[in-house]
Amino acid sequence: MARQQTEVRELDEGSYVMIEDTPCKIDSYSTAKPGKHGSAKARIDARGVFDSKKRSLSQPVDAKIWVPIVNRKQGQVVSTDGGDAQVMDLETYDTFTMLMPDDVDLEPDDEIEYLEYEDQRKITRS
Repeated sequence: MARQQTEVRELDEGSYVMIEDTPCKIDSYSTAKPGKHGSAKARIDARGVFDSKKRSLSQPVDAKIWVPIVNRKQGQVVSTDGGDAQVMDLETYDTFTMLMPDDVDLEPDDEIEYLEYEDQRKITRS
């Protein structure tokens, strides 16, 4: 699996975290002061990288948590068909089909940037 463990206190806004077995990008991170019988708690609000669903997490700052290793890659559009794009990775030359985002109009030969985690991919920029 492409993930590693870290302490909650090491996280910050813009980094990735696993919530409900889903890679998420942190939108906000805040800590509460330690209570009478415990350690400080962190509240994390994040959005799923591939499904855009909002998720929250509250953990002690010294707890261990999984962080996904999300790779940012470059690709080139080979062809488009409806809402799908056939993309070739510019490093490995592998080709695969990806869903085109609604707000992006892609043409063959366009270069794109995409995120990849295990077998999930998402176009982020064209």
